[in-house]
Amino acid sequence: MKNVVDTILRFIASFWRPSKAGNLRNLRQRGETIDSFQIREATMNDIAALSALHVQAWNETYPHAQHKPSLQIREQQWQRQFAQQEEGWFCFVATDKAGKLVGFVKGSRYHTDELPDFSGELNHIYLLQAYQRIGLGSRLLQHAVQRFVQMGIHNMVLFSTPQNPSIVFYEAMGGERLYAGNGEFHGGYGWRNLQQITIPPSEQLS
Repeated sequence: MKNVVDTILRFIASFWRPSKAGNLRNLRQRGETIDSFQIREATMNDIAALSALHVQAWNETYPHAQHKPSLQIREQQWQRQFAQQEEGWFCFVATDKAGKLVGFVKGSRYHTDELPDFSGELNHIYLLQAYQRIGLGSRLLQHAVQRFVQMGIHNMVLFSTPQNPSIVFYEAMGGERLYAGNGEFHGGYGWRNLQQITIPPSEQLS
């Protein structure tokens, strides 16, 4: 029953998301193309902009959530993250031609006895709604996959929520639903072989 309710909530939430055609049209009107965007590694200088992006993208994803993270909370979280010295995590940001951050992806090493088949975790992947469905999410994901492979990690897990309308993207990219012992789906996805991740040829990095 819960899975049915989650499906209905995702369907309702999809009405607030812009269409692919609409985003592509707006992209052309702004004089941009998919090649206008750059993806680079985030630095400490990005903390303020990255925190603001994180807040906006999260709010767009969960518009009806009662408790929403504040900008102050996000800044504290990112400051703590960048203060870590170990190289077990990474973050890439997508910027428009003016240098504005419009999306990001973050990953880290992962280890738990509950899911021993996975050694990487895709912690976050967010895009502002105006930049979704144009191929930018696939490029962010590819950068994350490439970094994981460089780290010697060849599988990954992602934890979202069943209400997240973006889970259709995870499934389109070959994500496998992870079910709890009672058969319920709580929003987790796994990729057991990153070399086999399914990305449309038109969106693959050259």
